[in-house]
Order: sequence, then C-alpha cells, then structure tokens
Amino acid sequence: MNLNIVKEELKKNLNKKVRVSVFGLRNRVDHYEGVLYKIYPNIFTVLIRGEEKSFTYRDVITGEVKLKYL
Repeated sequence: MNLNIVKEELKKNLNKKVRVSVFGLRNRVDHYEGVLYKIYPNIFTVLIRGEEKSFTYRDVITGEVKLKYL
C-alpha cells in the first residue's frame, strides 16, 4: 500500500461513516466510530461525537491505524 492509494481511498469515502482501530502499546486497541471529516496533505480527521481526531497516512500504511468503512 502506498501513500497515493491511501489518499485516493480516503477521498472517495469523505463524509462517510468509518470505524477506526488504533493499535497502541502493550497490545492496547482503541476503537472509534465517526465520520471521515477532512483530508489534509499530511493528515486526515475523523469526527467522533463532535470532536475531531487526526491520524496520519503513515499510520494507515504501517498498520497502526485500520479503517473500516460502514
């Protein structure tokens, strides 16, 4: 997976519901559901319960963040 593929996929799904899984330290996984809100050159944001959370494209490429479109 490369950067351009990730960006294009996110652009196609802008303003759609997503489930975000964030893999952290010590096998901790945080799950969020929200709307893919904005796309910037280095990050994208997901609107979760009225609050924007930002993620980098690199996190998606490395598998630290996984997205599932609902």
